[in-house]
Amino acid sequence: MTIGVGGSSASEQLVALSDMTNGISGISNSEYQQRQQRACQLMQQQGISAIYLNAGTNLYYFTGLKWSASERMVGALLCADGQLHYIAPYFEQDSLNDFMLIEAPFHGWHEHQSPYQLFQSLCTSLKLAGNIAVDPSAAFFLVDGLIKANPQIQFVNGDIITQTCRAIKSAAEIALLQHAKNMTMEVQKAAAKILRPGISTSEVTEFINQAHQKVGASGSSFCIVLFGLASSFPHGVKEPQILQETDWVLIDTGCLLHGYNSDITRSYAFGEASEQQRQAWQSEHKAQQAAFAAAQIDASCASVDAAARQSLEADGYGPDYALPGLPHRTGHGCGLDIHEGPYLVAGDNTPLAPGMVFSNEPMLVIPEHFGVRLEDHFYIGEEGPVWFTQPSPSVDDPFGYQLS
Repeated sequence: MTIGVGGSSASEQLVALSDMTNGISGISNSEYQQRQQRACQLMQQQGISAIYLNAGTNLYYFTGLKWSASERMVGALLCADGQLHYIAPYFEQDSLNDFMLIEAPFHGWHEHQSPYQLFQSLCTSLKLAGNIAVDPSAAFFLVDGLIKANPQIQFVNGDIITQTCRAIKSAAEIALLQHAKNMTMEVQKAAAKILRPGISTSEVTEFINQAHQKVGASGSSFCIVLFGLASSFPHGVKEPQILQETDWVLIDTGCLLHGYNSDITRSYAFGEASEQQRQAWQSEHKAQQAAFAAAQIDASCASVDAAARQSLEADGYGPDYALPGLPHRTGHGCGLDIHEGPYLVAGDNTPLAPGMVFSNEPMLVIPEHFGVRLEDHFYIGEEGPVWFTQPSPSVDDPFGYQLS
């Protein structure tokens, strides 16, 4: 038995953690400018005159301006010739200037005015015509407003620009992702050490949030803690659970480092695993390894998902999405958004290329019993897939060393 024997208190584990972010820098201004240049090249190749980047991760990715989307239009227009223009309410101008990393002209609108008419005036002054791409994350009301106010413009989905750029991570992005995942792995190890009979999932969730703060994050970006039967629900249940002897445990959590996400899941027994749990855990482990082995340069995203499913089917699970088996895709892209394209799923035939980053989590769900999700991320290196964090070696030693 490993988890749950000789455990320590939450306070002891928090004291043992330390800030892991000293000396870690974010993306440089020169890289933001390189990203804009890449977007401009793509627009020129595809006959697009500009792209509107709405507040959120796309605006942040291309300009370094961190701003949350709301009911007000805040964003930037990046033209194919390289010009950049910010659009926001006038009363936000000083704040926007404070957050701005890449300087560019500001175009403001007052609360009683239409930002969509302002957009039309800006396009006219810049002599923009034909196709203009729109941030795929922009809300419908915003896109609808742009279309109605600009009938002379053909708006197109901007993911042909944004996803194409963001799918290939730079060395700086890979380094930030690596560090964020290292931080969460330390938190996962600490969380396993505080488990005891009677602890609630809410207590563990709060500890994980505090632990992420201790290692240098602002807290958990998300946290799923499940005990027993609840672990068979991939994204949890509404009521907290209380840990019992021999319960199954699933913890899925992450944090942000300069906007980049970690996302790691561990599944293990609290105490001694049953034979059924051991067999299911081993099948999950094999499926994760099969997906990793299939993730070779130029292989399709769909083929990685297929490899995981074939592994599970060989052990009697599935087929396809049938339960007991794998009810969701094998993995997702990850960067500034925790879930971003491309995806490891049937139908996504995107070829794998160096710089792409994915989760590897072919969860095995056993209805009415438990679920096993082992989630680590990998990136595609120059010679193939590379783990950010090493997968669990065994159900008895899920972190590579005895916790007792």
